[in-house]
Amino acid sequence: MISIDGRDPRPLYEQVVDGFRQLIVAGALQPDDKLPSVRSLAAQLAINPNTIQRAYRELEVQGYVYSAPGRGSFVAGSDETRRLRLEELLAQFDEAARNLEAAGYSRVQMVARLEEGDGR
Repeated sequence: MISIDGRDPRPLYEQVVDGFRQLIVAGALQPDDKLPSVRSLAAQLAINPNTIQRAYRELEVQGYVYSAPGRGSFVAGSDETRRLRLEELLAQFDEAARNLEAAGYSRVQMVARLEEGDGR
């Protein structure tokens, strides 16, 4: 589900946040899916439970998850979450377009590729 890269210069909690955001944006985690408990995820990743708790709080602040006291943390399913997903996907699209352009792929070629709509 989530993996930690010891060579990544980012703090561990940010890696956890990014991992969950990617899973939510990609649709691997659906609205109202329960996130692993803090203790179980900390044990699985071999990191301090406080790090997981911090990541869950950050995800909640960003609107990706909500917590239910005594029940755990769940993927949010609001219109705001949908908007956040779209923003993140569009940012990824923009980055891919910039990379393609830098590699010599023209905007005309990109538009043609989009219009093909063949699901590639």
